[in-house]
Amino acid sequence: MTDEPTLADVRDTAREVFGYRDLRPGQREAITALLDGRDVLLVLPTGAGKSAVYQLPGLELPGPTLVVSPLIALQQDQVRSLLELGDDDARAAAVSSAVPASERRAALEAAAAGELEFLFLSPEQLANEEVLDAVRAARPSLVAVDEAHCVSTWGHDFRPEYLRVGERLDTLDPRPPVLALTATASPPVREDVAERLHLRDAAVIVRGFARPGIALEVVRTVEAADKDRAVVERVRAEAEHGVGIVYVGTRRRTTEVADALAEAGLRTAAYHGGLRRAERDEAQRRFTDDEVDVVVATSAFGMGIDKPDVRFVVHADVPGSPDAYYQEVGRAGRDGEPAVAVLFYRPEDLGLQRYFAVGVPDRDDLREVARALGRGGPASGTSSSGGRARLPRRLARLRALVEDARALAGEDARPGAVADVAHELAEARRRVDDSRLQMMRAYAETPQCRRQFLLAYLGEELPEPCGRCDSCWAGTAEERAADDASAPWSTGTTVRHPEFGEGTVMGYEGDDRVTVLFETHGYRTLSLDAVTDQGLLTAS
Repeated sequence: MTDEPTLADVRDTAREVFGYRDLRPGQREAITALLDGRDVLLVLPTGAGKSAVYQLPGLELPGPTLVVSPLIALQQDQVRSLLELGDDDARAAAVSSAVPASERRAALEAAAAGELEFLFLSPEQLANEEVLDAVRAARPSLVAVDEAHCVSTWGHDFRPEYLRVGERLDTLDPRPPVLALTATASPPVREDVAERLHLRDAAVIVRGFARPGIALEVVRTVEAADKDRAVVERVRAEAEHGVGIVYVGTRRRTTEVADALAEAGLRTAAYHGGLRRAERDEAQRRFTDDEVDVVVATSAFGMGIDKPDVRFVVHADVPGSPDAYYQEVGRAGRDGEPAVAVLFYRPEDLGLQRYFAVGVPDRDDLREVARALGRGGPASGTSSSGGRARLPRRLARLRALVEDARALAGEDARPGAVADVAHELAEARRRVDDSRLQMMRAYAETPQCRRQFLLAYLGEELPEPCGRCDSCWAGTAEERAADDASAPWSTGTTVRHPEFGEGTVMGYEGDDRVTVLFETHGYRTLSLDAVTDQGLLTAS
């Protein structure tokens, strides 16, 4: 093994140790960047082989690989799979609250002594100074941050304990390349992830979201009762082909819909974050072991779910953003066999997501947090690293917002001035969040190819309609009339609007509308004729 492994070395390991024929799209580019010493933000769908991107170079690089992962069960699965390779270089251990203290100490000592190739930690463990000292002593050659979207305060799975991961990694000397992994991240979330993890000159790689095996449908209803009856009928029909997931908007709805499906003769389980750990584990086990036909769940069900043969994902309620929707949809058909994703839509349901949306905090609250940060009080988390990791989610969001504002206003700015800047940032974030919800409305109501719509939102292009959505089947999906050759601006062009400011062209709907992601106003779908005739968009 050399100190400077090449891509050829990694490919050999992929074939000889993992039995791969070759690296997949996205894996190759990410590994090449890591071997060149660059940080990487890799966005690949669930089941596309994200873990291989750190496992393969991790077996070749001279030092251990540190993996920061939020789920204990997922850590244990990864350790088990590495040990089952039977390769002496694949020695792995996890340090978590589920491991006895003696085993945690032994794992950290082994890492520091160079006896481990992979060390798995939760973000909370990384906040522990003793653990961090052991990581520094181990001198990792690569760091992977799994489920990296959890660091984003704009993400739908925000976890406060992720907020300090970036600064903790900055204390490593030498600082190794950092690989941020996620299965979902729209452009605003990607930017936030890169900033909060302190990624340097990061290669941003987005691949594999087309998922042509998943058929996309939207069923529009008028009355809530009609929608619920339609959900039961459709799920009962889809369950004849295999197991599935129904996502709903509230904890109460999990029980209501599960009971309705049970009355229709299906084996069901309800799942949400308010259940006891044992109840959640049992529901997940029954789902994995095919003891239920369908799990009815909130968005709490998903991270760490490893079941390739899910045949359908039904959304009985509208999710808050296309980010959340496409990640949940991506849990279907991971075995490559046909699957279906159905969204049941009532415009009135958007109000539920507005109710749950993170609002703009009060200026007085922001001022208090700014004061506490200025004097190193509890809001700054300096009282203890462990307490910092356990901050309530709302306080963690406030702190992150105020810290962003201090960076703009200056470290010496008065708390009132910092609070004003933080309030402006929160207003901008609210506009972006609302625009993401409006993009869900647009997805549900578009006559265009639904897959083209989602991929454009995620920053990928699909040149032609997919042929696997209800718009394509109905004949309403038109060929993309505005391609890079004929459109005024190609996808990815930076443009400026007199009211909305600077933004990025995300794509086109038909031949008359352009979607732009503005930095402070979020997604806006504009009339192409209006912006060109009146000169409202200019390339920056």
